[in-house]
Amino acid sequence: MNLHQFRFVQEAVRRNLNLTEAAKALHTSQPGVSKAIIELEDELGVEVFTRHGKRIKRLTEPGQHVLRSIEIIMREVNNLKRIGEQFSAQDSGTLSIATTHTQARYVLPGPVAKLRTAYPKVNVSLHQGSPAQVAQMLLDDVADIGMATETLTQYEELITLPCYDWQHVLVLPFGHPLLDKERIALDDLAAVPLITYHPSFTGRSRIDQAFGLRQLKPNIVLEAIDSDVIKTYVKLGMGVGVVAEMAMQGEERNPDLVARPAGHLFGHNVARVAFKRGAYLRQFVLRFAEFLSDRLSRELILKAMQGNGHDYSL
Repeated sequence: MNLHQFRFVQEAVRRNLNLTEAAKALHTSQPGVSKAIIELEDELGVEVFTRHGKRIKRLTEPGQHVLRSIEIIMREVNNLKRIGEQFSAQDSGTLSIATTHTQARYVLPGPVAKLRTAYPKVNVSLHQGSPAQVAQMLLDDVADIGMATETLTQYEELITLPCYDWQHVLVLPFGHPLLDKERIALDDLAAVPLITYHPSFTGRSRIDQAFGLRQLKPNIVLEAIDSDVIKTYVKLGMGVGVVAEMAMQGEERNPDLVARPAGHLFGHNVARVAFKRGAYLRQFVLRFAEFLSDRLSRELILKAMQGNGHDYSL
């Protein structure tokens, strides 16, 4: 048995048992993938997949155990590569970050700049997506570190740590009637058009939960994944925006928009960093995490990576 066979099994599962897609992802031929998997099954003496004709249909029970072992082996192979990179080139390499649009636009520029100053030979690869995509990029070893508010704690294969707390803010066009109110209530918001995030992004679940608990139905006229897009439509007068507070940094002198804190309406959120469980973290990955928050230290991160839980006292 060999690493190619392991990669083929792993990629076949990732591609929903489509061997043609697995072959494309691995830059090889579909018959070559199929042959390698059959050879592995012959060597192991068990069927990894059940088949209907030439098509594989699902993992067998022994195949599930084989896949778990393959994932451990491939993770350690990746760790060996990282260890080699770490000690052959202490201050160079590529830091791959998976994150959401809001984090990439408003939170990461400062820490990324600090990393480049501290490690000028380290390149940064920034991958943006939904929280679920952030998690998957970590699981697929596309990224070294992930950052998002939603979803990350739902994956047992990830170690997550709180990075910082934040609240939503209301964004209103200058002169909006709600600005006359000393304290805006949920009932007020339920009566006006709202513009906010797509349900899988940036604490949207807390917004929906707040209205649901009051049995109110918000009139959300537009959903977006980008805070700047939301602000653009607020300026056009389409509705009241609900965005993350960090998205209003630098907008204090904007004559067109006014922000009001909304923590009393929607509660507080926690942005989290995540790492793949068992991954080897290079020194500049740990340093970048420290730049993200003074809550995080390499000692805390390494302790978390060796433990079983998600949270440690901060």
